[in-house]
Amino acid sequence: MRDYCIKTATPDDLDGARSVMLDTVYRDFGTGYVPRWHRDIVDLDGAYLTPVRHTLLVAVDERDGSVAATAALDSRGPAHPPNPRHLAERYPSGVTAQLRRVYVRPGDRRQGLARQLVGRLLDFAATAGGYHAAYLHTDPTVPGAEAFWRSLGKAVHDEREEPGGQGTLHFEVPLP
Repeated sequence: MRDYCIKTATPDDLDGARSVMLDTVYRDFGTGYVPRWHRDIVDLDGAYLTPVRHTLLVAVDERDGSVAATAALDSRGPAHPPNPRHLAERYPSGVTAQLRRVYVRPGDRRQGLARQLVGRLLDFAATAGGYHAAYLHTDPTVPGAEAFWRSLGKAVHDEREEPGGQGTLHFEVPLP
């Protein structure tokens, strides 16, 4: 098993974090970079490092210093549209800790990194205060994504059950 250092990202980690994120949206999601969905990836500092109640965590491989995994949290609830109105109302911005960009490079998967990162995000939300819920959405076609999130939280909406739905699966994860 490899050794990783899980930490809050610094400006020196942003290129490596961005690489993990872009590789994921191209390889796993097949969408590539879509500005309206992935704008935060371009400005990680403005999205996660500068705002006080936001954070970006990285898992750094101690062998070579490369970023192996990422996880972020911000205070923006799911927007409507594209998300269903009832989710935007249930998880409003400002009091919702939205978990984002929980991505692990393929060669570093099955090491427990995502679970550790999510645990640290939830601890951050509890410490930051003012958050009433932790929310996320995932693409259930990504191998392992649905099972992983079901092990941590409760599905609150499954767009696969809607006619013409995008297939996105929405979760709430308990705050500590």
